[in-house]
Amino acid sequence: MQSSIPTSPTTTPLPAASSLASPAASSTAAAPAAERTGFRVLSAISFAHFLNDMLQSLILAIYPLLKSGFNLSFTQIGLITLTYQITASLLQPLVGLYTDKHPKPYSLAVGMGFTLSGLLALAFAPNYSVLIVAALLMGMGSSIFHPESSRVARLVSGGRHGLAQSIFQVGGNAGSAMGPLLAAWFIIPRGQDSVAWFALAALTGMLILWQVGVWYKHQHLSGRNKARARPAVVSPVSRNAVIGSMAVLLTLLFSKYFYMASFTSYYTFYLMHRFNVSVQNAQMHLFLFLAAVALGTILGGPIGDKIGRKRVIWGSILGVAPFALILPYADLFWTGVLSFVIGLILASAFSAILVFAQELMPGKVGTVSGLFFGFAFGMGGLGAAVLGKVADSQGIEFVYHLCAFLPLLGMLTILLPDVGRAKVKAAAAR
Repeated sequence: MQSSIPTSPTTTPLPAASSLASPAASSTAAAPAAERTGFRVLSAISFAHFLNDMLQSLILAIYPLLKSGFNLSFTQIGLITLTYQITASLLQPLVGLYTDKHPKPYSLAVGMGFTLSGLLALAFAPNYSVLIVAALLMGMGSSIFHPESSRVARLVSGGRHGLAQSIFQVGGNAGSAMGPLLAAWFIIPRGQDSVAWFALAALTGMLILWQVGVWYKHQHLSGRNKARARPAVVSPVSRNAVIGSMAVLLTLLFSKYFYMASFTSYYTFYLMHRFNVSVQNAQMHLFLFLAAVALGTILGGPIGDKIGRKRVIWGSILGVAPFALILPYADLFWTGVLSFVIGLILASAFSAILVFAQELMPGKVGTVSGLFFGFAFGMGGLGAAVLGKVADSQGIEFVYHLCAFLPLLGMLTILLPDVGRAKVKAAAAR
């Protein structure tokens, strides 16, 4: 990765003979080199996202083990998720707002360090209070990691923002999907303390993110003077339209992540209760759902680049509604099929929503990323806590009857402006 670091503006190396001979050849050679550099950095940040979210998902994946080991209620399980995700929710917008003004390249590795600490606390927690502390530390890790890594993904996108966000996001979704498999194959048979082995993955992530931080630091130094010379960027729509659109996008995220919380926190319990399957069987079904989420994520970004993000948002939120309404009445086989379809369609929304919001507020990538990642985590945590209480009082099956109506909020997409058309009008006016 060191070889791909841009040269600092304080030094001026001698040009190669080939570049002296032909400026056109130099420019054509530089473009593929920049693309290769960008892809390597994007792959590194996506793999780090895979490791981060794989480790984060271990909390959710071992809920059956923790429930029996500590004799927890569904409400207490929901509070673990709430602690983890509310911590990330509150901190991420603040981290993004701060790093928009003061980029911190090595904060990526620091964030993984918090995740490592939380992982070890989870492995050796003697009581429920320490489980809460573990969730708190891992939430802090996510709050630091996501805004800056999303900024790096946009920095190396080469203008294909949807594709870059999808590649970045699919790493996280694939990591989340691995949690149930790792729990079923490794942790459940060996016990809670076996979680400590995954500290090796956290250390690997820290090393990768440190190298990304080295690249990011040099990139920031080389681009700082250019950024000062650029004119200020403005939104393609009015301030009131931005405020209204952001409210709609956050409402859509609420519907998505509240519904997702019913799967990530309670799907295994639902399958075990309704169909009397084993923990390992239930974990495999959860893995299939999360694998569909990963696949949907990688498809959503590039499709949005081609057909428009608003259309993707339409299809990914409202398109889930018929499958969600059928799910509570399906048998085990069709429950698996429907949950896969739901995960596939619903997951394509986030990349489209995030890039749509970044286009509404250009120049504030960290703030927007922190706000939307934070809100997503917050809604997931709040959903887990609320749905845990509902499961305790009304039964686990009622949760899925209730959540089936959330995707209908996708109809609010009609209120979003056409950002592409607004950009054209703004450019013509200038």
